[in-house]
Amino acid sequence: MANALYLSEHFSELWQGKNPFEEVENITGDVYRELDGRTTLRFELNGKGYFLKIHRGVGWKEIFKNLVQLRLPVLGAENEWKAIDKLKSINVDTMTYVAYGKQGNNPAKQLSFIITEDLAGCISLEDYFLGMPVEDRGDAKAEGLISKLAESVKVMHQHGVNHRDLYICHFLFDPKKTESEQTLHVIDLHRAQIREKVPYRWLVKDVASVIYSMKEVCASNDQISTFTRLYNKGSGNQFWAAVMKKSDALLAKVI
Repeated sequence: MANALYLSEHFSELWQGKNPFEEVENITGDVYRELDGRTTLRFELNGKGYFLKIHRGVGWKEIFKNLVQLRLPVLGAENEWKAIDKLKSINVDTMTYVAYGKQGNNPAKQLSFIITEDLAGCISLEDYFLGMPVEDRGDAKAEGLISKLAESVKVMHQHGVNHRDLYICHFLFDPKKTESEQTLHVIDLHRAQIREKVPYRWLVKDVASVIYSMKEVCASNDQISTFTRLYNKGSGNQFWAAVMKKSDALLAKVI
């Protein structure tokens, strides 16, 4: 497992003559998530915001657990780095990375990191819906965002990318932009998978997760229909029956 390092011009100048893997460990900021082996934090540098994810190795126990469950384990930041490049290549809006590194040959102890630009001023689709009265959630702006959501998910899947945590909280947009200017950024890509073709079960999981999270914020039936109509690229009734069954099961867990 080869080591890797990418630094934008700014970070290359900032860390000239220094060890980037030591530098990221010294970064402090607002911690958003702290899990075994992974830390996500926001920090500022010269007045600009960034997000840092550090992966410190998941351990052999976690690797074997995933393999037994027929899942590929997430070993570090490489997944997110590759997924960002892939999404940009197919014109799906996402994050912009400014630094990435991977070090170590032992997959259980591999150290890796990725730094992305903060999407300043953006909010999630989930927060947008929850921040307005239920009766206003079917306005034209919301409909436009649902259309962009469907298009983003469809293009991702058509090009072999599945997210694995595809909830509307992972789609960000700038509420100050007009509908014609609007973009929808996919984030939190550390579990994303890239293949020639997305397997059926992962298509079902991704789409069911979107619909479940729409239902959770009381999106209207018309909006869910808008999503399914625009996403639908020849998917049959069996697919949609499986999607709705899974989305209802997810919803039942939180009720």
